[in-house]
Amino acid sequence: MLGKDALNLVFIFALHMHYDQYEITPGDTAMVYEFVSQGPKGDVKKTVIYSQTGITNLFNLGFGDQNENTGEMDDCVVTNNGDSIKVLATVASTVYLFTNLFPNALIGAAGSTPARTRLYRIMISNNLETIRRDFEVYGFLDGDWQTFSVDTNYSAFLLSRKSKS
Repeated sequence: MLGKDALNLVFIFALHMHYDQYEITPGDTAMVYEFVSQGPKGDVKKTVIYSQTGITNLFNLGFGDQNENTGEMDDCVVTNNGDSIKVLATVASTVYLFTNLFPNALIGAAGSTPARTRLYRIMISNNLETIRRDFEVYGFLDGDWQTFSVDTNYSAFLLSRKSKS
């Protein structure tokens, strides 16, 4: 169960990013978070899943719509609910929740399409100063991780929570 401190971090993150966000419901484990997108297409359940990889402390961040029939997360569907910034701000706030519980975690993410990866890069670029207060940010380019730089077309991203001192 998420403690009060973790939920306060979500509020702080949303405040710093200056974006509205949806209320997050923790899943059955600390690896899953859920929220509901609201817009012209109605209420759409979204799921954020942190999956362990074969590398110690490296987790993949995946998110998408929850399939009503299977309950599985679909990261390829296009919702077009008119709230993409609010959705991405909500997903980003789960990184604070997750790394509050797992401070040594490395969070990797990439879009399911080049257009989505570009959208993530734009959101990171537009909020880089705020993100860098708490995280080291890297981009994957030409087979190597490098410190994130605005306007560079990366194929994936990596976040590492800075140590609290």
